[in-house]
Amino acid sequence: MNTRRSIKFAFALAILTLIAGFSACDQIGQLLVPAASDMEDVSLEIPVGLVLPTTGRLASTFGVPIEQGFELALEAINNSQLGGRSIKFIIEDDQSTTEGAIEAYNKLILQEGVPVILGPATSSQSAVVFPIAQENGVVAFSPTSAARGLSAIGDFVFRAALTTDVLIPSGIETTSAKLGYKTAATMYDENDVFSTDSDEAVREALAANDIEVLVTETFQGGDTDFSAQLTRIRDANPDVIFISSLSPEKPGILTQGRQLGIPDSVPLVMRTLTIADVQAAGDAAEGAITFVGWANIADTPGNQDFVRNYSAKYGVEPSNYAARSYAAFHILAKAIADAQSADPTAIRDALANITDFDTIFGKFSFDEVGDAVYDPKILIVTNGQLEIFE
Repeated sequence: MNTRRSIKFAFALAILTLIAGFSACDQIGQLLVPAASDMEDVSLEIPVGLVLPTTGRLASTFGVPIEQGFELALEAINNSQLGGRSIKFIIEDDQSTTEGAIEAYNKLILQEGVPVILGPATSSQSAVVFPIAQENGVVAFSPTSAARGLSAIGDFVFRAALTTDVLIPSGIETTSAKLGYKTAATMYDENDVFSTDSDEAVREALAANDIEVLVTETFQGGDTDFSAQLTRIRDANPDVIFISSLSPEKPGILTQGRQLGIPDSVPLVMRTLTIADVQAAGDAAEGAITFVGWANIADTPGNQDFVRNYSAKYGVEPSNYAARSYAAFHILAKAIADAQSADPTAIRDALANITDFDTIFGKFSFDEVGDAVYDPKILIVTNGQLEIFE
């Protein structure tokens, strides 16, 4: 597992340098865990740390659905056949910042002594806390971070989201063949690791498909006025627009783009557009396209049960972030069962060996550097719903 980690370590260091400049299935219910006498060093309650943005800019878009996905999965796991044991969460608020994520990781590792931490949510945060987990020999498993290279930081770090180099090239190849676009504009959050990496991956894939980029615009997370950038994009008259951003800015960009006269015939393409984003943008989201790893309409193992159970419990449809955290916890539970231990090294090795495991994503595996492997999906907003792009 470590061979390609060392090959990709230089890219991971580049990501870390970038962030220094900027200041996450019901079939698990049938999981059989060995009896108490067969497991090493496992108390009746296994502590798992959660690092979430429960306050700050990302609290509503990331923190709430991620925590709800974990909660729903925890109920299924602890109500299943766990040999008389249960998993408990120790939650730390990262305050939607990299500094907060560092503080949360240090507390969970040095004070709480957890063997595993689920989170953080963003690539910017993962870039600075994954080395802390690696240095201390604690498993770090982010359900949602997706910038390239971060899992190469070390063999104790894993991710459940498909990375930009997996989703974007296949998404552009498929949509360009179907829609026939020849020119493009891109726009990204220059202060966010995922967004900068995503835009770079977009421009690389466009070049590989002989699609000309007419203009690239930037903004900063927390901005609310995108009119200047979108006006310049409108005036460049591209066939398609790619936007790389975290969730808080997506509805505003969609809404302002259409208000400024970007034609409905010009698709706006965003990574991980959620149903909440679509509802917030209203009619402006119609026709928007997203490259994702999960769809609420997919007929994957346990997915429709997950959608029904989540909707019944929380009164809203699950977002992609809720789905990733739900699946990530089931994957972790599988690893703990396979490890027959709460020791982080044993859990790390069990995670690395997970192959073709049935999840709501479909068949799930980890590659040699701890990144997720499963089938990507392309969705399009049709009549206010995310449907499969065909």
